Amino acid sequence: MSIAFPSFVQKIATPLFAVAVVALAYRSYAWPGVAAALGAVVMWMLLHFTRMLQVMQRAAKRPKGYVDSAVMLNAKLHAGMTLLHVVALTRALGTSATAFGEQSDVFCWSDASGSTVRCEFLGGKLKKWALVRPSAQESSDENAAP
Repeated sequence: MSIAFPSFVQKIATPLFAVAVVALAYRSYAWPGVAAALGAVVMWMLLHFTRMLQVMQRAAKRPKGYVDSAVMLNAKLHAGMTLLHVVALTRALGTSATAFGEQSDVFCWSDASGSTVRCEFLGGKLKKWALVRPSAQESSDENAAP
């Protein structure tokens, strides 16, 4: 289970924490401490970058806007998730449903049964989502067609 941090933590507090670690390392161990602290910060950045690349490589191998089960995706979503986390869950990029000039980004993922999850992101974070299922009449019409 992941915790959705406010954007303050991600944009301001994380770099301040990294600077504080380097400053504390200098105070405690002088230049060798700075080298070790910078090595740790760079390693953390490389791990984050590697995770992003791995998610994007998996998404590139799947059809755009497709998910195995829209119902399961709907159950796993919660407010504040990042777009990267949602793409990691679906293992596919969503199809864009955003009109030009809107502030929020809307992406949709559909499964084989025709169910669709429509997700709205504001500032890169999941704001709201909805599961849209095909009506019973539409699915019976598709089955009856020759």
